[in-house]
Amino acid sequence: MELPRIPLRRRGSGRIRRASVAPAILGVLLLGLVGGCSNVSSAPPLREQKSEPAPVQEDTPVQVDMSTLPEATTFGTTPEAPSDSAPQRKTEGVVLHVKQEVPVYDAPEGSAIARLPATQFKSPSWLPIIAERGDWARILLPSRPNGSTGWVRSGTAKVEKAYTPYVVTVDVEQRRVVVRKNDREVGSWTVGVGSPGTRTPKGRTFILASIRETVTDFSPIILPLGTHSETLTTYGGGPGTVAFHGWPDPSVFGTASSDGCVRVPSDALHLLKSLPLGTLVLVR
Repeated sequence: MELPRIPLRRRGSGRIRRASVAPAILGVLLLGLVGGCSNVSSAPPLREQKSEPAPVQEDTPVQVDMSTLPEATTFGTTPEAPSDSAPQRKTEGVVLHVKQEVPVYDAPEGSAIARLPATQFKSPSWLPIIAERGDWARILLPSRPNGSTGWVRSGTAKVEKAYTPYVVTVDVEQRRVVVRKNDREVGSWTVGVGSPGTRTPKGRTFILASIRETVTDFSPIILPLGTHSETLTTYGGGPGTVAFHGWPDPSVFGTASSDGCVRVPSDALHLLKSLPLGTLVLVR
């Protein structure tokens, strides 16, 4: 069955709009980001070209009290989540859209360990699928600790799948970001990365959300990733989410001087903000 592709979104088109987080929330999230770090992402909508839908099943064979489970968001911690066992492996490009809150399990037919909401930073929840087993999909989670994963029932009306041809690679040592589409390079830039004391965390992550900046002026858009600083618990009161964002002083590009975020030139940010939410990011 061919999955629908997630197209590039042009300004003013598409069903999914970039999230614009309220200034009060952004004030908490971004106050400390002027030092170089923040949280955010932007993503285009699904085309309505699904082939035969998967048979709808009951989401939970056994009733789960989700009120007792930790929330799998950038603000949450999921201590019982299995760790990513292949943190540098590319995926098949399949992403999962969570349309309603669903439970997350430690294994197919296993124990519920978290609840995954339908939005992240007011953007729709799109997460990369790293493995599939029957009607179950293993996804990367945006919660702490870094590399958290979990299993979601994929054959239900609460979720849907799509395909994105993009992969973003961040080479921390070379201080370079490369965007590929169908394995063909479509953009490459020298960037700023985390300083020696606040390194950009390596591993497999993804574009989590998109926030239009309204509080500070160092970047018009901030693209939070599904990973966090491993040395700082917060950026200015926020959850310490690592992000792609711009920077007004080009001298930072090619340096290791941020609090863990990846500072990118304006043309890089322009391309990155057009990529689908859930797009895989490999930090090496």
